[in-house]
Amino acid sequence: MYIPEHFKEARQEEIDKLVEQQPLGALIYISPDGLDATHLPFIYNKNVGKTGTLLAHVARKNPIWREVNDGDEVLTIFHANDAYISPNWYPSKHEHHQQVPTWDYQVVHVHGKIYVRDDKNFVHGLVAKFSQIQETVQESPSHGK
Repeated sequence: MYIPEHFKEARQEEIDKLVEQQPLGALIYISPDGLDATHLPFIYNKNVGKTGTLLAHVARKNPIWREVNDGDEVLTIFHANDAYISPNWYPSKHEHHQQVPTWDYQVVHVHGKIYVRDDKNFVHGLVAKFSQIQETVQESPSHGK
């Protein structure tokens, strides 16, 4: 992905924050039929593995877990804010007529390898952890009710 140097975010804590605050990622992979993607909520554990680990649950009917092999390369894209920037926002636009429209956005691209865990206890624990994380940020958490 092309990133102009003045827009590049190199602070790992800011990258981590975006992934944690925007957990819905687009997981891109190669299926037997070619390039495909599925959108999944992820748990990011920055303390597991050399550069952290992303965990996600897919429904049994979602074909991805049968279409990938352990160790296949994947790309996950996390998307936060975005906005159109009009050239009219720049005061010098009317003087120099050199500004162009643009689109500002915040995304994180995570490259890695995929591994499938088809283990009932692991999956139940993962779903419970994800629910716990998301319920704590709800206006009125259910707390098991």
